Amino acid sequence: MNLVRAATALALAAVVAGGCSRGPQQPAPGRTAVSPCPGVVRIAAREVKRAEAVNVAWDGPTSGPRAVPGKSVVFVASTMTNPGVAGTANGVRQAAQSVRWRFRVIDGQGTPAGIRAALGEAIALRPSGIVIGGFDPNSVALQVRQANAAGIVLVGWHATNAPGPSVNPKLFTNVTSRVEDVARISAYWIIARSNGAAGVVIFTDSSIPFAENKSQLIKKTLLSCSGVKLLAYENIPLPDVGSRMPQVVSSLLARFGDRWTHSVAINDVYLADAAPALRAARRPGGGPPYSIGAGDGDPSAFERIRDRRHQQATVPEPLNAQGSQIVDELNRAFAGRPPSGYVSPVHLTTAENVNGATSWEPRGYREAYQRIWRG
Repeated sequence: MNLVRAATALALAAVVAGGCSRGPQQPAPGRTAVSPCPGVVRIAAREVKRAEAVNVAWDGPTSGPRAVPGKSVVFVASTMTNPGVAGTANGVRQAAQSVRWRFRVIDGQGTPAGIRAALGEAIALRPSGIVIGGFDPNSVALQVRQANAAGIVLVGWHATNAPGPSVNPKLFTNVTSRVEDVARISAYWIIARSNGAAGVVIFTDSSIPFAENKSQLIKKTLLSCSGVKLLAYENIPLPDVGSRMPQVVSSLLARFGDRWTHSVAINDVYLADAAPALRAARRPGGGPPYSIGAGDGDPSAFERIRDRRHQQATVPEPLNAQGSQIVDELNRAFAGRPPSGYVSPVHLTTAENVNGATSWEPRGYREAYQRIWRG
């Protein structure tokens, strides 16, 4: 009898402690009831919430040299089929036109030979500046030295692993968010959403040092939670994504089934080409595998997130703002000033904050740069 009374008392105490009016708590989609890494989940949830903020004041440059007149810029693109590269090129075009500089894009067509030829063509034009748009300058070391010798200012976009100036290869600066921040928030989104219990596939392009570094950092952060299992690490070169992703996704579904709960790709284009295979397998667009693109945040990614079509989040680069920053950095070089040192803070777009947006636009950047360039 004493045992019965003791058990009853313990049960009542548990009800009181847990609160009797709330009822059983259900985990969110993709989450388990008990986390295997509660400390990591708490950190991840806090950082995700911070990165989702949209009404953030401009924290970039507000002073600098007046626009130097009569300059010309060539944007050498790794491939204009990459929405991030194309979006940045368009941002540079708009900013260059606003200061009345001549502007041209040369497409490297996504092949080493094409990129070398495109950069060689750009150098032959003898522009004031060249933008290294989304490829490793070490892969075109001879052409980089030729541009340096000719006095052509080189500014990179996603060209080296880190933002800021580069000595070897010699770049005035490299415009990009910090890859560590992008990788960390991508992995944290998965950890927070799954409550630390996820079966993850990573999609990357190991031929690009920047991309491989990003995916390795994602992997490291994911595995900081013991409940996250890395199911596969898929190396698919960006130019091959359209042709290979449907078959790869079908194979992953056959191998892992429901164990595949989350995906992360170094670029949104992987998720665009995964969607048809997921639809063919009758996977609901708002269900698993829940997917995040760790860059670049092109308009189609925003549409997929808003419409819940096999993508739930992206870590977008502010492509137009970075286009303006590239022009501002070139202008600082032309004026004999040092780089601005500015690095875009990491942002996270999800179904909760996408609203009607088709890109990530920090508030106030256009006005700030126009005030600088007008003097």
